Amino acid sequence: MQLSIYQVDAFTNTLFKGNPAAVVPLQQWLGAEVMQSIAAENNQSETAFLVQGDDGRYAIRWFSPLTEIDFCGHATLASAFILFRLQPELAEITFSADAVGDLQVSRELDGRISMRFPRLDPAPVEEVPAALLSGLSLTPLRVLANRQAWFAVYDDEQSVLQVQQDPAQLKLLAPRDVVVTAPGSQSDFVSRYFWPANGGLEDMVTGSIHAGLAPYWSAQLGKAELLAIQASSRGGRLDCVVHDDHVQISGHAVLYLEGLINCPESPH
Repeated sequence: MQLSIYQVDAFTNTLFKGNPAAVVPLQQWLGAEVMQSIAAENNQSETAFLVQGDDGRYAIRWFSPLTEIDFCGHATLASAFILFRLQPELAEITFSADAVGDLQVSRELDGRISMRFPRLDPAPVEEVPAALLSGLSLTPLRVLANRQAWFAVYDDEQSVLQVQQDPAQLKLLAPRDVVVTAPGSQSDFVSRYFWPANGGLEDMVTGSIHAGLAPYWSAQLGKAELLAIQASSRGGRLDCVVHDDHVQISGHAVLYLEGLINCPESPH
């Protein structure tokens, strides 16, 4: 069985920047073990699998090399980029995911792809896990959490750039990952995302976490429209607009690769 596969650099308009994601459109679902094997073979932070329903919506599932993920922003952006490329007449797409419901995606006139995500505001925590404090080389000013990650907040961008992780300690925080963040010098805020428990040491650009970061910094800075930079080695730009019940996150994408997977119906 042959399957089409595409690899896209998301949240960038420059090849080899942003965050790579693989996209595999399907006629029907493969077994979860097969999809996990494909994601592990791809060895990108995420592989998205898509199946179009009779109602026109696309069911979407995301797999890291290690496990299935319940919400991924950059692979959603990559998936929309591919569908818009394959179907130029499309202006909007609805993705459907079990954990986060429907995700509305549209194509903007300037080439950006805009995604409507649920707000996932972080909340202060009563007790900071010891593994978080021992797992980061710099002590944060404050710690919050949502269902996806622990939020370690610093007072300046340089701290975010300099902080180092101890993956063995951060793995103990599973199922949550860790995002470190601060006000930016050339943007409204910056972040880095560590996820040794669920995918890898550091994610290059993490769209989903901005459903929590953008509302937090919107409240701190008193503004609804924010420019976010994920300060990884590849880097990425995210334009965020915070609404009462959702966050609009926009970015560019670039096609790197398209090809075919020679896929068995069940893993060897």
